[in-house]
Amino acid sequence: MWTDSHCHLDAPEFDADRDAVVARARAAGVTQIVVPAVERSNFETVRRLAATHGFAYALGIHPLFVGRAVDDDLRHLGDLLDEVRGDPRLVAIGEIGLDHFVPGLDPVRQEQFYAAQLKLARRVDLPVILHVRRSADTLLKHLRIVKVRGGIAHAFNGSAQQALAFVELGFKLGFGGAMTFDRALQLRRLAAELPLDAIVLETDAPDIPPHWLYRTREERTAGLCARNEPGELPRIAQTLAELRGLSLAELAHATSANARAALPGLA
Repeated sequence: MWTDSHCHLDAPEFDADRDAVVARARAAGVTQIVVPAVERSNFETVRRLAATHGFAYALGIHPLFVGRAVDDDLRHLGDLLDEVRGDPRLVAIGEIGLDHFVPGLDPVRQEQFYAAQLKLARRVDLPVILHVRRSADTLLKHLRIVKVRGGIAHAFNGSAQQALAFVELGFKLGFGGAMTFDRALQLRRLAAELPLDAIVLETDAPDIPPHWLYRTREERTAGLCARNEPGELPRIAQTLAELRGLSLAELAHATSANARAALPGLA
């Protein structure tokens, strides 16, 4: 049985057929999904979805949404965490972090929100789910200042040295659809060579489609869909199994156990 450690099930791309998406995931053997929030407006949505479908959720403000967030959103998040901290479906603070790839984002404000949310995570003793895009070193700098309960470095695509630095701080590394592309040489090397107990699987659905769902910009403009789904996880996992010489059963057991270690609330 598989654990999708990162899926935006609340995304509008799923509004037309969300129940069918969940049904396909379950039919594929995906028994647990972690649904991270991205901003204040969807905190209640991810809570409701997790309760409705028997999944888990995280609460946090994503770096791509910091630009339209207000400082009071952090206060609201802190108050809500105090209110729901006994909810067994709440497993992490996330998705939080830094994005140094998308142009036009304010790096100072991103760091302010990231640091504040690390402090909230430490206060409520929850792990964190990190957005890591060309920002690993800065993320690690803050993690060495504010000690948290580990968590997951989602969609990891950094260096081996950075990967081991996260692992040393108690983090697992999320691998998903990007790993299925033959040209992703460094990522596939990491997936093959990192300790198995450092790896969790994820889809980031509806984003980061695997190679068989990928569409060029021209194809998307022509109306072809590139939507990823949690039900794709076992096929994504096949790539990792081949890279590591493992059976799918072995990989499902190991990566689900790793997800529970990273996010103990899943247990």
